[in-house]
Amino acid sequence: MYEKVNGEINTSSVHVVDLRSDTISKPTPEMREAMATAVVGDDVFGEDPTVAELERRSAELLGKEDAVFVASGTMANLIAIMVHCNQRGSEIISGDNGHTFRFEQGGPAQIAGVQASLIRNNNDGTFSLDELRDRIRKNPDCHEPYTSLVIIENTHNMCGGKVLPLDWIEKVKYISKEYNIPVHMDGARVMNAAVYLKVPVERVVRDVDTVCFCLSKGLGAPIGSILAGSKTFVDKARRTRKVLGGGWRQAGIIAAAGLVALDNMIDRLQEDHDHILQIAKAIDSLKSDIFKVDLPSVHTNILMMYIDRSKVAVKEVIYRLAKVFKTDIVKVSVRASSIRPDCVRFVTYWQITDDDIRDTIDRITFVLKEFDDQFKSIKI
Repeated sequence: MYEKVNGEINTSSVHVVDLRSDTISKPTPEMREAMATAVVGDDVFGEDPTVAELERRSAELLGKEDAVFVASGTMANLIAIMVHCNQRGSEIISGDNGHTFRFEQGGPAQIAGVQASLIRNNNDGTFSLDELRDRIRKNPDCHEPYTSLVIIENTHNMCGGKVLPLDWIEKVKYISKEYNIPVHMDGARVMNAAVYLKVPVERVVRDVDTVCFCLSKGLGAPIGSILAGSKTFVDKARRTRKVLGGGWRQAGIIAAAGLVALDNMIDRLQEDHDHILQIAKAIDSLKSDIFKVDLPSVHTNILMMYIDRSKVAVKEVIYRLAKVFKTDIVKVSVRASSIRPDCVRFVTYWQITDDDIRDTIDRITFVLKEFDDQFKSIKI
């Protein structure tokens, strides 16, 4: 997933379009200016006014009592787990393809001492509500852990940026509340969900107790995430942040970029969604036997292109999209990634222009037809 791109595969004359992740995005000029002039203080003492303003604005946007600024989404999720699972022998329930389970180095077990109970994720990012109810340990005896937290992810990365249905989230809440279990939303890209649904983000997170979102993905800030919930929760989260080495000092320099993100970068996420849909439609129009996309499932800024692995390997496709030969008609290098063995992932963000999308479509079309032609010649 995080393999470095070989710097020798391209020359300076080749146009590179990097669609590996929206984490590739760089700060906007407005962010850089705000960072240069930010008023700062020592945030561990609670004296950085720019951090305080970012936290206040974020909590207000999410409809939560309070918020805390942390270094990353992984840190935000780990803090949430540590605060909610505040007794030994705790267990969380989450989807088996959730980011907290797949891509956070086993932090709940490694650092928090928390066990995970996994439910198979459906293709839309949800999981079975009946199984959720069954997995909750009611009145556990001395042999069992305590069910302490339910985690959902919105948008869902491994499911291709899917947006969770609001009524499903509400049902998760009702089941969890029956047993006094809190719900945490890993909302790294929750602003994309709000834009897709055309509702305020406060509505998207209404039925969860705590939520985090990243400022450094589609919102374009250089670093940082927000973790929000009740005042009591955030007080505990701030304390837990410190023991994880996350106490900021003059963090207003980076919080200033976060404020610009809240002002300028949320509504424009629709452009990223439109761009990824253009790529999806172009791939679908090829009617390839090897490469497929599911157009109705393209919700936000992530596209999964599914590959028939019996005919070609994912790594071959990623390499060929990036590698430009002198004889290639389309001299564009498209960088993509893979988080599953059966698909290539493309992700758009604010620096990807209309021209980039046109060049990307030309390159993908060229490469996919090349693979299709190779397979047809083998069959003959």
